Amino acid sequence: MTRVAALFSARNEYSQPLLRRCGIAAKLRVNGYIKAKEVRVVAPDGEQIGVKKIEEALWLANELSLDLVEVAPDANPPVCRLMDFGKFKYEQSVRDREARKNQTKTVIKEVRLRPSTGEHDYQMVRRRVEKFLMTGAKVKVAVRFRGRENERPQLGVDMVNRLVEDLGLIVAVDQPPRKEGRMMNAMLSPNMTEVKRARKAARKAQQAEEAAELEEELSEIADAETAVAEVVEVVEEKQEDEVQEDEVTEQGEVSEAEPTQEMEGSDAESQDA
Repeated sequence: MTRVAALFSARNEYSQPLLRRCGIAAKLRVNGYIKAKEVRVVAPDGEQIGVKKIEEALWLANELSLDLVEVAPDANPPVCRLMDFGKFKYEQSVRDREARKNQTKTVIKEVRLRPSTGEHDYQMVRRRVEKFLMTGAKVKVAVRFRGRENERPQLGVDMVNRLVEDLGLIVAVDQPPRKEGRMMNAMLSPNMTEVKRARKAARKAQQAEEAAELEEELSEIADAETAVAEVVEVVEEKQEDEVQEDEVTEQGEVSEAEPTQEMEGSDAESQDA
């Protein structure tokens, strides 16, 4: 086996598992997968090297420790670029990931009503629609007609219009109510300017509520500390009173004991006499 043939085989063995992992065999041909006999070689910095036979181009790529990637297969001859294919795929995956992050994903929710929907059920649906709009989702409102209700489509229009009026500034009508068979559909989308303003107001209200709760808790703690301090003060005063009573009692006992001792001493002297 010649040196070029060995190089071709080695590069082919390297490329096959890499292409299989990347899943791009149908998009780019690399190294041994390049079928053209002559290619136009471009350096990594974009400089034109010229038209080379595939064996010579592969040898050059091997000498530079790079890959030969066919970037323009429809050209005559095909254009191949010298590059680090693994690094290229990594950078491409990073770009694709960033592009997916920046994409806005449209979410469509659906709620259903009837021309005869009661007030309680209507308010539940209104709160659900408001919640969906506040999260940035679009809402499809479907009004279903039954029996003779089909003869009065204005009931469905009035129901949708009432919903839009109750939601206020946070809603925008993408598609007005339109009857299709037994269903009347309307598409609502969030007015993001007003939604952001409403979110900000809700956050401020929540922060104010949390601050009020914290202040109330601190007030309760302060009241509890005051009550404990008062109890401690009462206990200390009681202990001081008890100590003073004990001291008075001891002094009284001592004063009573002294005359008794004097009397005993005088009795003893009289007996001696």
